[in-house]
Amino acid sequence: MKSIAELEEIRKKALEKISIRSNSDGYRVVVGMATCGIAAGARPVMTSFVEELQKRNITNTAVTMTGCIGVCRLEPVVEITDPKGEKTTYVKMTAEKAVRIVAEHIVNGRVCIDYTIGYEDKK
Repeated sequence: MKSIAELEEIRKKALEKISIRSNSDGYRVVVGMATCGIAAGARPVMTSFVEELQKRNITNTAVTMTGCIGVCRLEPVVEITDPKGEKTTYVKMTAEKAVRIVAEHIVNGRVCIDYTIGYEDKK
């Protein structure tokens, strides 16, 4: 670090990352990050959500993590709560599925039924 300007730039980037993880007036994305979730690939899923939201400049969606959600056989698991408080549980998530969920569910309000826990249980 050589100047105040560099320090301000670092601060700005850190605040942007914090804001995408803590906003609570819109959608809330919760990624199960217990040992089972991480082993199944939850980390790239969470990263994909954060990156896609930033790419689309979506600021009313919080991305957070939690421990075990309770259905280890379906990991990685992501729960999305909409602004009305309705929760959708997505299972067997991948980074690619996260991109689609941002586009369809968060941007357009259409649940990706084929990724939900209810759809998976009917197979």
